[in-house]
Amino acid sequence: MGTMTTLFGGGSSKDISGKSQTLGKATDATVITPLNPGKFGSVRTTPIVEAPRYFTKEETDAMKALAKDKTEGARQSKRAYKALSRIEEADAKVHKAHRTYESSVAANELTKKRADVKHAKNLHTLRPGYARLGIGLEKAETDAAARIEAIRTKLLGEVKQ
Repeated sequence: MGTMTTLFGGGSSKDISGKSQTLGKATDATVITPLNPGKFGSVRTTPIVEAPRYFTKEETDAMKALAKDKTEGARQSKRAYKALSRIEEADAKVHKAHRTYESSVAANELTKKRADVKHAKNLHTLRPGYARLGIGLEKAETDAAARIEAIRTKLLGEVKQ
């Protein structure tokens, strides 16, 4: 496994293309995209009058009342759709800001990891010096023990076996 695989997981181009497909997916299954144009439905309150005809006074009065209600409903619907559009715009701003934040986190994480690697490399360059310190201490201990033994031999006149 390579460094990139270790850092980011995966290991094949299939993983990369799978991530690309994930990034290409819409944020919701019902969102309108070129590949998902939505339903081309419409609103139709009354059936189509297919041929000329006469209407009664009762039918006309009912249609006038319905027209008044639908006109008010259309005004409210227009306001609601305008509000929904503003909500979508706000959501998009939050989404964009979050992605900017995530990009910043990723870039700064890379900076931190580079600093960690630089620090680790520096520590590794110190290892020979630490090894020499250890060897120097062992030699000093051996030399001191030999001198002590020489003094003991001189003072006591005996050789330790």
